[in-house]
Amino acid sequence: MVSFPPCKINLGLQILSKRADGYHNISTCFYPLPWTDILEVLPSDALTFAQTGIVIPGTPEENICLTAYELLKRDFSLPAVRIHLHKIIPTGAGLGGGSSDGAHMLRLLNSLFALHQTEECLMRYASQLGSDCAFFVQDRPMIGKGRGEMLEPADLNLRGYYLRLFNSGIHISTAQAYAHIVPQIPSVKLDQVIQNPASGWKETLKNDFEDSVFQRYPLIQQIKTELYTAGAIYASMSGSGSSVFGIFEDDRPRNYFMKETWSGWL
Repeated sequence: MVSFPPCKINLGLQILSKRADGYHNISTCFYPLPWTDILEVLPSDALTFAQTGIVIPGTPEENICLTAYELLKRDFSLPAVRIHLHKIIPTGAGLGGGSSDGAHMLRLLNSLFALHQTEECLMRYASQLGSDCAFFVQDRPMIGKGRGEMLEPADLNLRGYYLRLFNSGIHISTAQAYAHIVPQIPSVKLDQVIQNPASGWKETLKNDFEDSVFQRYPLIQQIKTELYTAGAIYASMSGSGSSVFGIFEDDRPRNYFMKETWSGWL
């Protein structure tokens, strides 16, 4: 059985407060993009994991797909499987590719072995894998609160807009990004801002990670500036970086100082 775990962008990211458990309360809008990894899971005589494509940091035993398998195996009599993950989405890029792989591993196992787990149940399992994993159980625009695992549908449709995505290749860990953040409560809630037309987001929809990341990595800020110069109606860094995207009203070819990572109609 094969699945195609997509990536996401964050439309705004407000860091509201630090929690007693060491995490942060946030507010963001997760929006899925049709750019995917490839994940295959098949019954097997022994549990095996193979990974091709972009190299993932760490050992194979630490991969989130295996973690997801072991998580479900605690509650269900799962047989052994052969897992093959072909990695296309860059790691450490603020696109949630690893989280998506973990969530889709849960979804594949649920279907392959008829575990009859509802989306709500799978989201609870996914939240144990990572803060934004639960979003990828449904793959539709969602407002994320709490650590990002508290989800509610977003009344948002960007169909008809063209998106250009750039990744600088700079790897920014989530812990590194949070180390330079001072949480604050914004004057306007994010879920109110995104109800306005995208053409009005430039001054009101902000990613709180940008100020500290731009200071340390000017190239990432340069990408955002370039997108606005090229005519984007909205541009932002995604998540904790380092990918930057621009939303356009058309797909006219433009010249950029670096090559696009992905582009397409939403």
